[in-house]
Amino acid sequence: MAVSISRKRSKSSRKIKAKQSYFGFSILYNFLSRISGLAFLIILIYMWSSFSTIITGNIIHVCFSTRKLNSLYCLSAGTHPSFEIPTSTNNNSTSITTPALDQGNNATEPLTFPATPDVVINSRISNNDIRDEEVANAVKVVEEQLQVHRSWRSDKKYATCDGQGIYVYDLPSKFHKDLVGQCRDMVPWKDFCRYFSNEGFGEPIPKLGKGWYQTHQYSLELIFHSRVLKHPCRVHNENHAKLFYVPFYGGLDALRWHFKNVSNDVKDSLSLELVKWLERQAPWKRNLGKDHVFVLGKISWDFRRTSESPWGTRLLELDKMQNPIKLLIERQPWHVNDIGIPHPTNFHPHSDHDIISWQLKIIRSNRKNLVSFAGGARANADDKIRSILIDQCTSVEDGTKCHFLNCGAVKCDGAESIIELFVESEFCLQPPGDSPTRKSVFDSLISGCIPVLFDPFTAYYQYPWHLPEDHDKYSVFVDKKEVREKNVNVVERLSNVSSRERENMRRYIVYELLPGLVYGDYNAEIDKFQDAFSVTMNNLLQRASRVNAAYQD
Repeated sequence: MAVSISRKRSKSSRKIKAKQSYFGFSILYNFLSRISGLAFLIILIYMWSSFSTIITGNIIHVCFSTRKLNSLYCLSAGTHPSFEIPTSTNNNSTSITTPALDQGNNATEPLTFPATPDVVINSRISNNDIRDEEVANAVKVVEEQLQVHRSWRSDKKYATCDGQGIYVYDLPSKFHKDLVGQCRDMVPWKDFCRYFSNEGFGEPIPKLGKGWYQTHQYSLELIFHSRVLKHPCRVHNENHAKLFYVPFYGGLDALRWHFKNVSNDVKDSLSLELVKWLERQAPWKRNLGKDHVFVLGKISWDFRRTSESPWGTRLLELDKMQNPIKLLIERQPWHVNDIGIPHPTNFHPHSDHDIISWQLKIIRSNRKNLVSFAGGARANADDKIRSILIDQCTSVEDGTKCHFLNCGAVKCDGAESIIELFVESEFCLQPPGDSPTRKSVFDSLISGCIPVLFDPFTAYYQYPWHLPEDHDKYSVFVDKKEVREKNVNVVERLSNVSSRERENMRRYIVYELLPGLVYGDYNAEIDKFQDAFSVTMNNLLQRASRVNAAYQD
């Protein structure tokens, strides 16, 4: 027998509720009336200024929305998921879990390491007294994967199509062009339209010369797409392809939601729609996406959202996205299909002559500063390494020994001041920001300024196709643990590097590395050199040939 329960409330209960509501309102009114208008205004301003902290949840580095937005990269890298370190490159899902060591509470739960590599190796591991062999194992996995990446390198100067080339999917415009159209509303306080013009290069910078543009570091997706459409190995018949390029601007998709109060379902909607679209395509079905490539213009962590933080999308955590190759400005170091390629710089040469002219200019430059650092202190950073470096730099009495460009006091988002400083400096300090990699590393390299790195994940474990395995050829490494513990004065150590050593490193950077670190313009006619795009494409095609050969066997 069904029982019907009436939803009507009695008059007496409604009266009680009304009295309670009135009583609560009276307390609130009395409280507010006791606070001066000025104090209440201060509270409102504080809440507004902390908004990005509220929406980012439990994070390692916090960037406030009132902070001067010199680099959106530091904001987008603010949160990182937790995961477990894999023990083998053979299976991306394999992971290592270790019993939690005795921390005074006899903990027995397995430890999971945060995904920020510098924290994994330096901060959290040392804080928890994780055994050295486990740290060494984690690094070994990274190095094994880099060797796999290097094995795909092509030794040919020009792309080898071998009768098969690259097919570019004709995706609906909502996956790319329409996202660019939202450039004015990506974030509330910055207009990206000026950066996304000229096929992603941005507005020209006449002061720096031909080929220089106000390129934003998030423009990689636009730049790469434009170049692929004109690649000599491009084919228009999918049956003639060995490599399939998916022109999805996932970085812009993620960026547009970073500072908006929307649900996770909204953030992931376009990614899920893309995967469903791909699953209907015959090439995808054939190899389950193993011969597909994505180019994503943000760091890997921005596409690996977990339940612990609302930051970013889950694009790279989707099951269907594990097989394709993902090219990113910063890779997740324990995913073999994540490959790091250079951040876009502001220099986009059109011809061999443009490259040679710039090489001659910077090799002859009068480097009046021994050391320079362009950046700002991160008050909320765990290790305070930037503050220590700034103190060491500014405490030098000789002004030519170390020049500090305070990006907290001046605008550093324009290329002119940065490049001019680097061209006049022997060494450029490159401490990690909110994540290990920095666009500034590539700015210093293309300026002939020797980068000084403090974390191997900043470059050594990121770019196997564009930087050599012997990192002593182009950089100086100072362990940030030494800096943090104040066991080394970086300026003094760099003073001990002989002029001959500096000159040898600079010549290697300028003549061997520089051409392969810049992305030529969309109509580039570069024959003598391989630019960053050509290096990437040649290696992708080389890998695709090997994958296809394996399928045929």
